[in-house]
Formats: sequence, structure tokens, C-alpha cells
Amino acid sequence: MNMEYRLATLADIPQIEKLQQKYHINSIAEEDRADGFVTTYFNAVRLQSLIEDEAGVAIALDGDKVVGYATAASWQFWAQWPLFQVMIDDLQNMVYLGRQLNTENSYQYGPVAVDKEYRSTGVFPNLFETSRREMSQRYPVLVTFINTINGRSLRAHEKLQLDIIKPFKFQGNNLVALGYDTSKRTPGSTI
Repeated sequence: MNMEYRLATLADIPQIEKLQQKYHINSIAEEDRADGFVTTYFNAVRLQSLIEDEAGVAIALDGDKVVGYATAASWQFWAQWPLFQVMIDDLQNMVYLGRQLNTENSYQYGPVAVDKEYRSTGVFPNLFETSRREMSQRYPVLVTFINTINGRSLRAHEKLQLDIIKPFKFQGNNLVALGYDTSKRTPGSTI
């Protein structure tokens, strides 16, 4: 594998959209669902904003093929989705690393998707590390959520040593909020 990790550019949007389509909850093949899925959908306009305004899309490339992406952005960006509005409102009830969380000292990471043929190859920790390096310049704490039925994602993030902050519910789904200290290098990353 000739792997490269970097922030996405506008030229990468078509390949990111293709990977998103492959692993999104609404379009994933049924046989692939148990191996993980993404729930937040980005159209091209939102991807452009994530790339240009937030420097918030890290990608993994094998040659010129995008084989993974990880998104991250300020809470202001995420506020357009109801789930993230619930999380923003609940930050006042979250303490992590001895710090009361808010929209200034934390950001939202995810979704992340890695093509299934590149899973368990080191792509995920390196993708997380690429995203962490960019966002750590602005925020000391990463916050994310995972649906508890997405066991593969929970296990993958536990390997990276994300900490469960608290469980919560949204539209009948059981979710967990997780945190990470952005000053820490990603366990398992090689870049």
C-alpha cells in the first residue's frame, strides 16, 4: 500500500461522497452493516464548507484512491443537525479531563469511514491522527458520539483510548458521548 494522509481539498469531494454512499446507514449493503456504518450525511455543499471553513476532513489515500475519511468541526458547524444541537445543549452537563466542556474548548469529531478492505491495517489510527493534529491547534478536547448498536465503531475507538463521558438518547437510539485529549498522540498511529 502506498498510503498518504492529508486534509481533503475540494477535488477530493467526489471520492469522499462515493465512500460515504457506500457506508451510510441509508445506503449500506445489509451484509456490511454489522461491520460499521455512518449516520451523518454530507452533501457536496456541506463537504465544501467542512473543507474550506473548518479544515475538517482528513483523508487516507492509497495512490490516488480515497479509502477513508474522518470529519471534525466546530460545534457551530454541527448546529445545523438536530442531534448535534442536543449535544451542544448537553455540553454544560459534561466534564472531561477535569474541564467543564463548552463550544469553545471542544469540537465534534466524526463520522469516520474506512473502506472495509483497509480496516485493521493501521489506516484508522493514522486517519484519526491526521484529524487530531489539525484540530488540536484549536481545541484541547475532542467529543464524539457512537450509536451503541455500532459495535465495530465502539471497539475501534476504544483501541484509540477514547473515554466514555456519558450515555444519552436521541430519537429512540442509545448513544454514548466519548472524549479524547487532543494533546495526546493517537495510539497505534505510525505517521
